Amino acid sequence: MPSTEQYPSRPKGLLPNSRFPLLVHRGGIPGGGEAAVRDRFRANGWLNNWRYPGIYTYPHFHSTTHECLGCASGWMEVELFGRGGTRVRIEAGDVIVMPAGVSHQMVGHSDDIMMVGGYPDGRDWDNMQEEHITEDSRRAAAKRIMMLPIPSRDPVTGQPMQEWIDAPSSVDADLNDFRDGLDPIP
Repeated sequence: MPSTEQYPSRPKGLLPNSRFPLLVHRGGIPGGGEAAVRDRFRANGWLNNWRYPGIYTYPHFHSTTHECLGCASGWMEVELFGRGGTRVRIEAGDVIVMPAGVSHQMVGHSDDIMMVGGYPDGRDWDNMQEEHITEDSRRAAAKRIMMLPIPSRDPVTGQPMQEWIDAPSSVDADLNDFRDGLDPIP
């Protein structure tokens, strides 16, 4: 049975990361396969698709679009949220839904790794590399990210992206500590 994991992030140094949780749909496309992954993404409006044996091996993020990464075959380990961040292993059939601004890089993989990517409504992507970010480029990227709409449909389920719709309006919000600004949440 497919399940969805959520990974929250916060700004880290010059990396914006995101107020939206990164989603991992485990077994979201059972068995994987390039055509099955690509066709599911396209059916749910995530276009401008590509296929590649993994993803970049340096930390980077996108400021012009959100991204989905579907594992068509093999396995891949990604490091999220900047150097020394959270590591997640995905396998054939798993899909990562990456909010704009979230740093990611491939840090391990099988010999048969093949990834399929896509972007909501076929948006064009940029490549913001962690080691080349300046304060000025961070500010410009943050403005682009804030202007992006929440995608109309999840690339795997086709449903509204409720996890993002329900996200706090700021990456600095800490909804686990207070409710209505007064009472701690049990």
